[in-house]
Amino acid sequence: MSETFNLVVVSAGTSDPSSTRMLADRTAQRVAAVAAERGSAVRTRVIDLRELASDITTALTSQLVTPRLQQAVDALGAADGLIAAAPVYKAGASGLFTSFFHVLDNDLLIGKPTVLAATAGTSRHALVVDDQMRSLFAYLRTLPVPTSLFAAPEEWGDAALNKRIDRAAFELVLLMESGFARQLRDETWQSYQHELGSDGGRELDIDVDSDLMRLATGGSAF
Repeated sequence: MSETFNLVVVSAGTSDPSSTRMLADRTAQRVAAVAAERGSAVRTRVIDLRELASDITTALTSQLVTPRLQQAVDALGAADGLIAAAPVYKAGASGLFTSFFHVLDNDLLIGKPTVLAATAGTSRHALVVDDQMRSLFAYLRTLPVPTSLFAAPEEWGDAALNKRIDRAAFELVLLMESGFARQLRDETWQSYQHELGSDGGRELDIDVDSDLMRLATGGSAF
């Protein structure tokens, strides 16, 4: 049965052209090719974070979500799969990248299949993806694929990088085909802990008439 999957690429590259965007695009193209081989289609949306830098800063400092940032949030909410790519600065994923995911609702990406990718000027930073980025996406409760992607300058012509991209793309397609995130939201969503107001009204019901809630609002428990 043919399906069309929504794939969202988040790239935090700041230069033009950007090696980070190049790695993300190459991965997205391979995801589309793998899906086509299996009888499905992929609709790709790219979120280029350098274009949202001021919007992300505004959200961090004032909790104000601009229309442009809201469009990115809506795209992520509708995504069947995600590719998240960051440049490495000072032995960590860039602040622009982490700040974007810090301003997202904690419920937005639960169960979303995700490819994690990073680029750097030296292969000494290769562990940043698994050591730092995976922990962030574990907190957001995404479903990262087993294969991480990393590219330093000397690796772009290496066939091993293409093999890793192929493997990550295949893993992502399999997870998207499984419908895991959709089934989770439809069948077991209420078993997750949601922050107050973080699920757009779908969070667990709160008993506002309990003794604790009356005390919290200045009333009496009796």
